[in-house]
Amino acid sequence: MATKIHSDAIDQIADTGVTILTDSASLDFYAHDIYERGADLLAVVRPRNKDELAAAVAATTSQGIAVIPRGGGMSYTGGYISSQPGAVLFDFAEMNRVLEIDETDRTVTVEAGCTWAELYKALQPKGLRTPFWGTLSGLKASIGGGMSQNGIFWGSGRYGTAAQSCVAMEMVLADGTIMCTGAKFSRPYGPDLTGIFLADTGALGMKATITLRLIPEAETHGYASFSFENHAHTLAAMAEIERAGVSTECFGFDPSLNAIRMKRDSLASDAKALGKMMKKQGSVWGAIKEGAKVVAAGRDFMDEAKFSLHVLTEARLQAAADDDLERARTIALAHGATETENTIPKIIRANPFGPLNSMLGPEGQRWAPIHGLLPHSGAIACYDAINALFARHKKEMDGLGIFPGTLISAVGGSGTIIEPCLYWPDAPNPLHRDTVEDNHLAKLPELEANPDAWAFTQRMKQALVDLFYDHGAVHFQIGRTYRYRDSLDPAADALLVDLKKSLDPRGLMNPGSLGL
Repeated sequence: MATKIHSDAIDQIADTGVTILTDSASLDFYAHDIYERGADLLAVVRPRNKDELAAAVAATTSQGIAVIPRGGGMSYTGGYISSQPGAVLFDFAEMNRVLEIDETDRTVTVEAGCTWAELYKALQPKGLRTPFWGTLSGLKASIGGGMSQNGIFWGSGRYGTAAQSCVAMEMVLADGTIMCTGAKFSRPYGPDLTGIFLADTGALGMKATITLRLIPEAETHGYASFSFENHAHTLAAMAEIERAGVSTECFGFDPSLNAIRMKRDSLASDAKALGKMMKKQGSVWGAIKEGAKVVAAGRDFMDEAKFSLHVLTEARLQAAADDDLERARTIALAHGATETENTIPKIIRANPFGPLNSMLGPEGQRWAPIHGLLPHSGAIACYDAINALFARHKKEMDGLGIFPGTLISAVGGSGTIIEPCLYWPDAPNPLHRDTVEDNHLAKLPELEANPDAWAFTQRMKQALVDLFYDHGAVHFQIGRTYRYRDSLDPAADALLVDLKKSLDPRGLMNPGSLGL
């Protein structure tokens, strides 16, 4: 009888015209995110446009079945996996078009499944881009996911987070209603209705289309790298650089993450990426020189650095980019930095949406980042607490082959991201095998499932989540991981619950996400 009921439910959804996947391999694959596996799914739905999306959502929820949106699948916080079996997952891979580039009003409208890399490529011939223009996972990460989860990196040092570049959206609500938020050229107009659905982790509705601001692409760039003796000086320098407003990206690595990066990357890929960038800028001779610099610098120029900090600047005129870089350099040196080869920021900027091979460690280890956004005034104390946590558990971690590496990054107008990453020996899941390049995966050891390391990693992850909460951090990719509702004023929490009830009275829109 259960099989008949499920078959009837799927048939009703299929009548809307969407593509439906029900084979066991697909259901298992889509039940995973980068970190873990959720409960079994009833089906995976692939709408091709907003009308199919709305009709399929209505057909699903009218039967009392939960719906879950999935963008590029790059979540590691339970953004689209549920503990409740029998949900229908909506995969936005086929809703990936750039719908309109408005050069006059400087906006671009895309379908939610469009990736940051696809959008950047579409805008390049017009000399335009969005202020925030993507995450490091932008080769697969979707813009709809970016609006639901929020995120940082490209442009964040000056323009803030992903959500801050959004002007308006078309949302599909739990009953299939298509709702437009805001005006397509200005935000906000009255109460910020667009903002309600930004960073909601898909708990309030599904993004169908997104309109983003456009700015001119930078014409000139500057790059600098520095080493520091300790995290306190590194964080202090980063904070002052962010407050000065001179960088478009400012990020750094602790010694462990520096070592991982140097071990994973290669001189050949570095030189190739730089050569492509310089050729795009019309300089064949520049490509040759930059490639030669990479080879000359080698991959050991950061070996003695305890901490690294990398600064990128951009402007219309080279003199302006250079001036911003000189201001950042002055700040870094005043905090005890030593300037080093600027290979890392050049390489990353030359290949902004590179292969996602870093989701496995250098020896095939699993990877889980846990982050917090803190005010500059609280960053050093929080970092101290993280170090103390790792020191208390060092013996256990060493015994299980678990090790951390920490990234830091500045977010314009907001503060500092601290992101300790845990690496542990464990078997990859289907999402890793699908995402990591085959030639890279073939070079890694084949690790077996490690229940003891996995169990300890889960405890350490929760300890870090609690530590960030105690230090007043806020988060992106809240999903089902971070303690968002615990941090709310009771009146604000009551308003959130009422909003959820109004938009999704039966609790069928990504239940459990955002703590709802």
